[in-house]
Amino acid sequence: MNSEQFKRERQYQTTIAIVKTMLKNSLITKDEFCQIDTMLLEKYRPLLGGLKVGIQQKTLDLSGGLSD
Repeated sequence: MNSEQFKRERQYQTTIAIVKTMLKNSLITKDEFCQIDTMLLEKYRPLLGGLKVGIQQKTLDLSGGLSD
């Protein structure tokens, strides 16, 4: 991973952590979380963060929220 890829990954992970907290505190809905995550993936194009999308969406469907 080069420095630019690392920067994008860090920005995505930082931002998605905030969005997860918003979901956990019922400030946004599951659908809004998915929309925001899609926008963040398009914006930052993270290498590792993109791998977690399917897991996050399955976790949302099963638990009604995100578990860390």
